Amino acid sequence: MSARTSRFGIAGLLLLMIGFGTGCSDFLEVTNPGPLTDDQLNDPAAMAGLVTGMSADLSFGLSRAAFVVSLAAGEQNHGGSYLWAGQASRGLITDAMEEAPHVWGFMHRARWVAEAGIDRMQEVMGGDFATSNLSARAYLLAGYANRLLGETVCDAVFDGQAPVDFSQHFDRAEAQFTESISIAQAAGASTLETSARAGRASVRAALGDWAGAVSDAAQVPTDFQYDAIFSLNTTREYNYVYSETGNRLEASVFNTDWEEVFDDPRVPWDTIYDSGGGIRVGQDGLTPHFQQGKYPGWDENIPLVKGTEMRMIEAEAQLRSGNTEEAFALVNEQRAHFGLPALDTPGEAEAWDVLQWEYQSVVWLEARNLWNLRRWHSEGLNDFLSGRELCIPISREERQANENIS
Repeated sequence: MSARTSRFGIAGLLLLMIGFGTGCSDFLEVTNPGPLTDDQLNDPAAMAGLVTGMSADLSFGLSRAAFVVSLAAGEQNHGGSYLWAGQASRGLITDAMEEAPHVWGFMHRARWVAEAGIDRMQEVMGGDFATSNLSARAYLLAGYANRLLGETVCDAVFDGQAPVDFSQHFDRAEAQFTESISIAQAAGASTLETSARAGRASVRAALGDWAGAVSDAAQVPTDFQYDAIFSLNTTREYNYVYSETGNRLEASVFNTDWEEVFDDPRVPWDTIYDSGGGIRVGQDGLTPHFQQGKYPGWDENIPLVKGTEMRMIEAEAQLRSGNTEEAFALVNEQRAHFGLPALDTPGEAEAWDVLQWEYQSVVWLEARNLWNLRRWHSEGLNDFLSGRELCIPISREERQANENIS
């Protein structure tokens, strides 16, 4: 018997003796304390768990949005049994779709939980709020939740109010990232500060503030990355993109522009074969399954922001100013990070096409490229979305529940 087993045995025997001495029925009885009351959450010690919940809700909404966006943005093609997924692959996203209403709700839950949680934290933590890394992270998560909404929805709807322009999500995100930066500096939380700067760079670019975007992006190292977290702890914590491409075969890289991309670590995919050596087909029984390899398991994290994207923001800003050589020096800095050879500087007519391809490669399957295509489409720089939906509409559930939506 090991020492560990022996100690357990003695402790167990003592507990049993105590139990029998005080009444066996009392000792064996288990009492369910029931759910926590709201007042019990008004405790500084509960704030870490509150922020963990914000993170979990963001991850949950993000991975579902990433799968829908992958279809709507042409990153993957429908190869399965879901009607709505086939519609999304053809550029049709309606408020009655099976998945789009859920995605709307999941994304807004992440936003609301973070913003309401921040209000509670301010009340409970008092003066400690302004110097806590928990506060910095809470604002960071709220910023990413609003950025996700700004990049995917057609209209912004805040807590039962009337619809407003979707860009108000970007306005909120910019303010939340700014708060995160300030608190992270006070808390000495450098990783959170860098992530908030990177997030703010992306929303400033979305708002057309390219100078502000470049100022923030320049402070983010190329090798930096900040992720949304997934795990095997519960099914709710699974990466949904893998669930629908690795566990189920609902989407394929087949018949997309990306099927022509080989040996690019930014866009990994592989042909899946059956036991007889033939190419496996998707859940529809027809589509060859070219399986994305970016997320090879349920517990694979999804990047929220990366230094390589910062180089692409800087590159796009340079190209917008007519500085093609400077733009592609930055593109090549991003490519070097992934071990890819440098590109020659293209001519002016080709430069935008190449830059857009590079940008989309960097953020492939991260719920980002529907926005990229949407903004380039609005400027006449990309026609992929011509005749297709540009964004996720207000869900039918929101319309039915919100009296301020006509």
